[in-house]
Amino acid sequence: MRYNKKRFIYLISPLKIKKNFFEDLNEVLKQKKVSFFQLRLKKESFRKKLLIGRKIQKICKKFYVKLLINDDVYLAKKLNADGCHLGQKDMNILEARKLIGKKILGVTCHNSTKLAKLAIKNKADYLALGAFNVSRTKKTRHKADLKLLKKVKKLTNVPIVAIGGINSDNYKKLLLNKANFLAISGYIWNNKKLKPTEAIKKVK
Repeated sequence: MRYNKKRFIYLISPLKIKKNFFEDLNEVLKQKKVSFFQLRLKKESFRKKLLIGRKIQKICKKFYVKLLINDDVYLAKKLNADGCHLGQKDMNILEARKLIGKKILGVTCHNSTKLAKLAIKNKADYLALGAFNVSRTKKTRHKADLKLLKKVKKLTNVPIVAIGGINSDNYKKLLLNKANFLAISGYIWNNKKLKPTEAIKKVK
């Protein structure tokens, strides 16, 4: 996984894709701050995810953004996406690797060095740590802090994606503490004050 300092955003989709989403995504990716886009749809059918995924894939390719699929290795394979993100309750990374080969596989490690060590051992391409702040997108069950981030950075060179309630007010301290990428979702898509393009411009 190549690391581009200017493109430090790991953008996660809203849980529901509305009509104007594709236009917004085009404008957001145009800002050249996003390295990865994760499609995270929990309630749609496989077919619907496939149709949405194909549209998003075209936009991602245009802006050299890697498309990752949340949870679903079969969808990632069918779409020929750039990779898949695995939660702790999803498919085991070793099984996923057999299915999608050399594609990017990232693993949720919550706030646990134990889970991080296991993911490193299993050759994950990145580790997702969090939540560093209270998130509206997801219930905050695991609270992570900067101490944990520093600890895991000492263990490995594997890129770290910091996750959880990240916005224009709190993102800098995570970058200063050497998080490689910042996972952002609600701040961009569900911002009551700013449009998606305005929101991403504030994260520089």
